[in-house]
Amino acid sequence: MKRLLVIDDAGEDIVFGQPQILDEEIEEVVACLRSGWIGTGPRVQRFERDFAEFKGVQRAVAVGSCSAGLHLSLGAAGVEPGDEVITSALTFCSTVNSIIHAGGRPVLADIDRSTMNLDPQAVAARITSRTRALVPVHFAGRPCAMDSLLELARRHGLRVIEDCAHAIEAEYRGRGAGTIGDYGCFSFYATKNLTTGEGGMVLAQRPQDLDNIRILATHGLSKDAWSRFQASYHKHYYATHVGYKYNMMDLQAAIGIHQLRRLAENRRRRTEIWSCYQDAFQDLPVELPAAPEADTKHAYHLYTLLIDEARAGIARDEFLDAMKNLGIGVGVHYLSIAEHPIYQELFGWKAEDWPAACRVGRQTVSLPLSPKLTGAQVERVIRGVRGLFAST
Repeated sequence: MKRLLVIDDAGEDIVFGQPQILDEEIEEVVACLRSGWIGTGPRVQRFERDFAEFKGVQRAVAVGSCSAGLHLSLGAAGVEPGDEVITSALTFCSTVNSIIHAGGRPVLADIDRSTMNLDPQAVAARITSRTRALVPVHFAGRPCAMDSLLELARRHGLRVIEDCAHAIEAEYRGRGAGTIGDYGCFSFYATKNLTTGEGGMVLAQRPQDLDNIRILATHGLSKDAWSRFQASYHKHYYATHVGYKYNMMDLQAAIGIHQLRRLAENRRRRTEIWSCYQDAFQDLPVELPAAPEADTKHAYHLYTLLIDEARAGIARDEFLDAMKNLGIGVGVHYLSIAEHPIYQELFGWKAEDWPAACRVGRQTVSLPLSPKLTGAQVERVIRGVRGLFAST
């Protein structure tokens, strides 16, 4: 049996998911402020062009969050009240909330225990005559088994909306995450591989879908504010749809432009840290992340340990508290969706009905994986984790 060993390790707290913000972003934000235009404008347009080029597509639409992108994409996919949308039982609540906001009914499918992504066989078992769409979640940056999911979608006439919140750099058999299904939605939240503080991006296979998504993201107006102010002041605009306030600001894009340029460099650093953890923890009584699948590219967004109390001698929540006491930030990604009271109330879900997701949700711990981490901080995380498993 193991016990928690308190380690006296001096140093500032290590913040989980702390973004790397350099002078380039700061100077661009200052230039944006001085320009007098901080809303949706030329920097958003530039960021969209750069992102589309990075993903190898013609166009992209910047939005206020990945949640906004999912909501708009589900609408573009034709999801209506009463339609069922299948997604992962292990995801952030945003995925399920977006389905509900779009008028759909979320249907959970269990995960593959090794990849923590949707199990295609579990998806197949959940498809009914009311199923309209699939929302695969590329968990932790590992691409889903898209060939199997696309085959199910083709066979049943379903639309596929990829939740790429963790997976901006991920690739599956040579295709970038977000370009494989009908739609791809990305997150630029503060902890993500590319951050704008808050923000997101949408890709779509059909140009008309992107046109509609852009209009819906700005109140349903025929022209955004930047376009209106570039024209003479008497130029009218019209509301053509009942839209939303889902647009991105130039202040956010000012950060994203330079984050995007360093994406490959930052992924190399996260890969190094991920590998250091794999080597350092292989002899501990915990379950490490599976190696990336052949012919895929992992985005290395999260590094997750699974802590089974019976095997490790330490409860997951006890481990979380001990790491916090050491000044090392950790996260839980995620409790399974069916653990949350609101969904139990709305849909009568019980976590045990999705056993793989339930088990992962109750055992998972995410360790710091930011490219901002120094070598000394990585060593401190390793010492902290190993120290907590030291024998009595």
